[in-house]
Amino acid sequence: MAEEKSKTAKLKEEIMMPESKGTKALSKKEIKKADEFCEGYKKFLNHSPIEREAVRYSVKLAKKAGFTEFEPDKKYEPGDKVYYINRDKAIALAVIGKNGTKNGVKLAIAHIDSPRIDLKPNPLYEANNLALFKTHYYGGLKKYQWTAIPLSLHGTVVKLDGARVDVSWGDAEDESCFCVTDLLPHLAREQAAKPMSKAFTGEDMNVLVGSRPYDTKDDEKDLVKLNVMAILNKKYGIRESDFLSAELCLIPSFKCKDIGFDASMIGGYGHDDKVCAYPALMASIDVEVPEQTCVTYLTDKEETGSDGNTGMQSDFLRYFIYDLAKSDGEEGYRVLSKSTCLSADVNAAFDPTYASAYEINNSSFINNGVVISKYTGHGGKYDTSDASAEYMGKIRSMLEKNSILWQVGELGKVDIGGGGTIAKYVANMNVDVVDLGVPVLSMHAPFEIVSKTDVYMAYRAFYTFFDSKN
Repeated sequence: MAEEKSKTAKLKEEIMMPESKGTKALSKKEIKKADEFCEGYKKFLNHSPIEREAVRYSVKLAKKAGFTEFEPDKKYEPGDKVYYINRDKAIALAVIGKNGTKNGVKLAIAHIDSPRIDLKPNPLYEANNLALFKTHYYGGLKKYQWTAIPLSLHGTVVKLDGARVDVSWGDAEDESCFCVTDLLPHLAREQAAKPMSKAFTGEDMNVLVGSRPYDTKDDEKDLVKLNVMAILNKKYGIRESDFLSAELCLIPSFKCKDIGFDASMIGGYGHDDKVCAYPALMASIDVEVPEQTCVTYLTDKEETGSDGNTGMQSDFLRYFIYDLAKSDGEEGYRVLSKSTCLSADVNAAFDPTYASAYEINNSSFINNGVVISKYTGHGGKYDTSDASAEYMGKIRSMLEKNSILWQVGELGKVDIGGGGTIAKYVANMNVDVVDLGVPVLSMHAPFEIVSKTDVYMAYRAFYTFFDSKN
């Protein structure tokens, strides 16, 4: 009987999927590397809350690593590293390979925008001696999560004379911040009886920005509003009409923090999708002379559908690859057709508190490594690219051979969940692509949570993808 059990155990080992050991499969040395890598990630997260700032910080890191600004008509050699900025809100980084682009390029594409609260074109008003901003939320968020938390103001203002002013107010410990107010429980019985989606509406997301009137003896209206504008004019030299040509938004003003007694996780704003952007960026920085040219593209507008000239549906990346191909004497469309891509985007980590929303056999888990999402979309696989079996096999083999922790996952139950990534837009360019990223708890909340070892495994996956010969 014991011999029969041994045969059964052997057969089980040969043909059944093994249970994931997660972080337990890693050595103390590997875990230490993960913790060290995440110190750099935390700095990136704190310095890159919005896309313009993410691009600036990425350029800073890239230049330090020897990247130079791309010149379309210049001939590049293997090992050359270049970056190309799109309107200060997206950036492509390329490392020229030994074979250039003739066998296609390897792409890792992440987005650097996150859900937030944008200002309306005419935002500032006064009501009952309070100054407030009218806002329009950006991306898929739960509105109530953005009430009664400290917010900071970030963005860019272009004045009438064309001068550009970058704004950042509310992050420093000794600096004032802003807030969306909420109704006290004693008066909120009617509010509490409403469905969550109606208890707090978009037009309720008014941001409190001042309460003291401008110091004058003149009997004028809207003196609190005037005082706010006077403060902004003194610091930034802007007028109220300059809001019409501004990109300003409110984001959480708190910095990221280690989570848990064991400090094994990171909590912060904007993990989706900077938690994939940073590992992909660092993979570009660290790879030296790959076989194929490797491109990391950090794009904008994913949270609102990837439209616009800085989003993934723009032709910017396509034209960049065409320029790379041209320098090798190759046709751009042929290079794209032979290219491969890891769509570097997150997935929802299984949360035991809300287990009913997940199908546990096809969910991703914190500390189990990077998650491959063969398809996203919603319902009957609408709005997805659905990676081929051949490409799934190739990526799976790469991860296994290099001892990179990985798992597969869907975004919740079939008729409950669903979501989109940029993978479908890459696939539409005739590129083999699959989503690979980090599982996230509390996704799209002002404070999301990820595992440090998962972040490090993402870096290892992107680096291995770039550095491998296949």
